[in-house]
Amino acid sequence: MKKTLIVLSLFVAIVIGFISCLNFEGGIKSELPDLVSYNFHIRPILSDKCFSCHGPDANKRAANLRLDIAEHAFAPLTETKGAFAIVAGKPEKSELYKRIISKDTAYMMPSPESHLGALSENEIILIKKWIQQGAKYEKHWAFIPPQKKELPKIKASDWAKNEIDFLIAAALEPMGLKPNEEADKERLLKRLSLDITGLPPSITLMDQFLNDQSDKAYEKMIDALISTPQYGEKMAVPWLDIARYADSYGYQDDNIRTQWPWRDWVIHAFNKNLSYDQFITWQVAGDMLPKATKEQILATGFFRNHKYTEEGGVIPEEYRMEYLFDKTKTFTKGIQAITLECAQCHDHKYDPFSQKDYYSFLAFFNNTKEKGYEGDVSISKPAKYPILKLKDGEIKQFLSFINKKDTGEITISVMAEDTLRKTYLLNRGVYDQPTGTPLVASAVPAVMKFDDKKFERNRIGLAKWTTDKNNPLTARVFVNLLWQEIFGKGIVKTSGDFGMQGELPSHPELLDWLAVDFMENGWNIKKLVKKIVLSATYRQSVKTTAEKQKLDPDNIYLSRGPRTRVSAESIRDIVLSTSGLLVKTIGGPSVKPYQPKGLWEGATSGRGALSTYQQDKGMDLYRRGMYTFIKLTLPPPSMTLFDASNRDQCEVKRTKTNTPLQALIMMNDPLVLEASRVLAQQLIAENSSSVEKCRKAFRTIICRKPTAKELEILSSFYNDQLAGFKQGKLDASATIKVGEYPQKITKDKNDFAALMKTINAIYNMEECITKS
Repeated sequence: MKKTLIVLSLFVAIVIGFISCLNFEGGIKSELPDLVSYNFHIRPILSDKCFSCHGPDANKRAANLRLDIAEHAFAPLTETKGAFAIVAGKPEKSELYKRIISKDTAYMMPSPESHLGALSENEIILIKKWIQQGAKYEKHWAFIPPQKKELPKIKASDWAKNEIDFLIAAALEPMGLKPNEEADKERLLKRLSLDITGLPPSITLMDQFLNDQSDKAYEKMIDALISTPQYGEKMAVPWLDIARYADSYGYQDDNIRTQWPWRDWVIHAFNKNLSYDQFITWQVAGDMLPKATKEQILATGFFRNHKYTEEGGVIPEEYRMEYLFDKTKTFTKGIQAITLECAQCHDHKYDPFSQKDYYSFLAFFNNTKEKGYEGDVSISKPAKYPILKLKDGEIKQFLSFINKKDTGEITISVMAEDTLRKTYLLNRGVYDQPTGTPLVASAVPAVMKFDDKKFERNRIGLAKWTTDKNNPLTARVFVNLLWQEIFGKGIVKTSGDFGMQGELPSHPELLDWLAVDFMENGWNIKKLVKKIVLSATYRQSVKTTAEKQKLDPDNIYLSRGPRTRVSAESIRDIVLSTSGLLVKTIGGPSVKPYQPKGLWEGATSGRGALSTYQQDKGMDLYRRGMYTFIKLTLPPPSMTLFDASNRDQCEVKRTKTNTPLQALIMMNDPLVLEASRVLAQQLIAENSSSVEKCRKAFRTIICRKPTAKELEILSSFYNDQLAGFKQGKLDASATIKVGEYPQKITKDKNDFAALMKTINAIYNMEECITKS
């Protein structure tokens, strides 16, 4: 009997212990931190459960209580005499704590009527511990300068290749997860090549890497890829999204513009590894630098890529203000990842930005010489004032990176300072409703600090402030954007919003370590890219397990390698490159490849140089995707369907969709069919069996050797297609009659067409356009 009671007692203790480890939502209670952080532990709870009634929105605030500001949270409650929401060090006297643990429906918080749900046991314990530790409020994490803390101790130290891996493993190990083994060399090379150049590796490069058994084989491959001119092209694409680069003006007639020399400069800047602080400084204020060169002035085209009206009936001042709004949004979102544009019409509801802050910031750009309306544009006048004129001699001598095909002068829209303008706060953001006295000087929001002794109150001062090492955002934002480009999502998922409503960083210590290291190494972009791709974290296989899918379904903690579909531009580039069609010319004017007939004509005023679509010919049909002509009122349809930016405003993160139209493009787009035909044309000329031709086509496109099963399926498909052509069920002549690239005469059209269809099937494999 006694033994039975002891066993029963032990069983009950074990059950109680297990239950105590469960939160109210059924998950395992996470390990409590030694020091509870307001930013990373408490604010997310309050935002989720409390701020809807006790947050920044005055219209919805209950009991005159704000929990998002310390002085309000510690003040006496107005509706409960003698009580305080929070008493530092004393949870039992804190009304907040007493109400979240209460079971009394008339007293508990959140109230049942709010339908917000009760706090979990783990959340309650965190709040209690935070109050016990003094209930210390913190400035928002993004406004605290990053620090490079000591690397944590980890069990997987043998796995780690560099500092990144220590900080990744430190987050994985408490979850009971282990990182994956390194991906095989074929898949790793494809991933690396796509990330650094945007192009798949050639068979020659694959063989070179597979045959190099040295310890430095991988690092040597990184160095080789990063030194190619295609690196600059790959790095430029996301920056063009931020800078809203396009080849037309966007409004009404949507006429042609010539900003492409600025795009050539961006590619050049990345290739010569211009430091990021200079890269930003030149684009923000290159025209204001002492003895500014034409290259530095050209860089300021960054701010002039927005839409411009050509409509005669507009009010010039209205559109001039629209252009300033655009500049302000592009800078604050793309370079600082803050949502300052929310304060254009009223004080920001969540972040510490007033409407006055917004117009004080806008004042940095208010002295430019540009006009709201300048008249119509034409082929002979394809730039808006102020402009930079570039002559042939200057291009050859100083700006040889500009790929100019014809002779004559080029004009590009750039920045230039005018006399000081008065900047007013506008009522509800309306251009003709200034309020109060003019703002005295340009300024940044107070929370971000601007030292008048170090920085001038103009664009050059703004550039210096932006790249100052005490600016808490600039390095973090760029590191996060680069991480997003490589891993598919940023350390901060909301890469354009580091504010209160944005996501918290999944690895804050890693983000800060990389940001500080980036600045310590002279803002060296190539060095940052190399550090990331050298890490064991990056090199992991994409294989997953049921446990990893359960604990980390979105791979936020990177227990496996990144597996994402490549960008719209890279899809085009893969098809061109693997077929041998790709023209690797760097830079130059945008080109107009194949496009369905009638699209432009159906969405135009019928006036101007872009009223009809004039498809290019010859080698211009086979340029990289980044050079495809972007008309703002009707962007390239095939790339738009693969989620390319439409470039009408600053975009720091593209959406990712999956639609049947994407499959239809890969099966029917003239370019994909032409690429299939051209690659088949090359393989037909080789003295090899059909099986060997299928093997080589697969390896060329997928960038690995096919398995026996895959080769069997491909060979069977080829034989089925060949039989269909021979029996007249399929028309070989009609099949191979696609595209404008010259077609070589072949003896057996049936064999040619069957191989073309097989290659097209390979292009339609998911793995073809997936980085894994």
